[in-house]
Amino acid sequence: MNNIFGIFSKSIKTEDVRKKLLFTAAIFIVFRIFAHIPVAGVNLDALKSLFSQNQFLGLLDIFSGGTLANFSVMALGLNPYINASIILQLLTMVFPKLEALSKEGESGRQKINQYTRILTVPLAILQSIGMYALLRSQGIISTLSTIDIISFVTTMTAGTMLLVWLGELISEKGVGNGISLLIFAGIVGRIPVIFGQTLSTINATNFFNLITFLVIGLLVIASIIVINEGTRRITVYYAKRVRGNKMYGGQSTHLPLRVNQAGVIPIIFAVSLVLLPSIVANYLTASPNKFLSNIAASITALFNPEGAFYNSFYFLLVVGFTYFYTAVIFNPKKIAGEIQKYGGFIPGIRPGTPTAGYLNYILTRITLAGAIFLGIIAIFPTIARAFTNVQTLMLGGTGILIVVSVVLETIKAIEAQLVMRSYEGYNKK
Repeated sequence: MNNIFGIFSKSIKTEDVRKKLLFTAAIFIVFRIFAHIPVAGVNLDALKSLFSQNQFLGLLDIFSGGTLANFSVMALGLNPYINASIILQLLTMVFPKLEALSKEGESGRQKINQYTRILTVPLAILQSIGMYALLRSQGIISTLSTIDIISFVTTMTAGTMLLVWLGELISEKGVGNGISLLIFAGIVGRIPVIFGQTLSTINATNFFNLITFLVIGLLVIASIIVINEGTRRITVYYAKRVRGNKMYGGQSTHLPLRVNQAGVIPIIFAVSLVLLPSIVANYLTASPNKFLSNIAASITALFNPEGAFYNSFYFLLVVGFTYFYTAVIFNPKKIAGEIQKYGGFIPGIRPGTPTAGYLNYILTRITLAGAIFLGIIAIFPTIARAFTNVQTLMLGGTGILIVVSVVLETIKAIEAQLVMRSYEGYNKK
């Protein structure tokens, strides 16, 4: 904690870093202003009731920074951009040209970012149309004319692209990852409202439950920090090589394998899949066909967010997607090839295929701990409510995971900026 305050104090005293922090704060203010400009014709009271009953929409609201519940001009938030980024990451593993582009350094990264922005537009249009259909079916928005629908979709898409632009401005001229920071700002911005609702319901009976909930929350935050920072360090030695009159190598380094390689992405995949049956069932419930309406009622009961089947299935999906996404972003064969290419080896393991097998063996086992942890984080709201009976603190494990991860990432970015300024000052001397 003292280290965090020390970093913050130094950043305020350093002019360049201070300007970046102020610029980031200014973007936050612009974001929150737009987050409270609603789209006309939407029944906000009915919308909030719908969000309180649908966990999937609640998760989308987290990634929109709270703009979806208010149905502001940025109602879609960063969801289309996040989806586009995930799709591009998966396509990079499938298409060799995209994989080669990702290896071209800064120029390749800029091209992939441009492709991500382009893909965001059609995804935003599709999600806008889907959002209109959902709100109309729930009676939250009236049937619009063709021109009004086009205006509605254009407004939603423009709001998303404006939000993406603000995030990129933070990444370029501010501190940290702009997209992550905007999501963080949205989650943190809702915390005072949530605590206000909770404090208004406090009495002698539930006061102890609230304290228990807060203690559990602190333990979850501490465990997130431990898991996020946890790594298995694999020692790699490099043999000595002589080129001309110079000798290279002859040193050792460490290959860090993170316990949680996948971050929050498996939870996003899992929650989208586990809540799909409920969304489909909600549409079929009003069907005139009795057989379909009965099936829809059974599915709704089976996938009740408070039920054992729902939470068990959700947990298993998160574990499965953690392994899947880790396999996508970490290729043991590629890493082993790079180590062999530069004359490196792991003590006791032969270079090449045996090294790849060893890395896969280690990664499979440490990923199990990360996958189980993410699964527990995903169903944390249900567990916390069951133990404490506190219903108003709806900030789930996913939100806490995002907040803690972004804070750690931003602190490291600020620290890197301070270290760079220190080196520049040393070089001037």
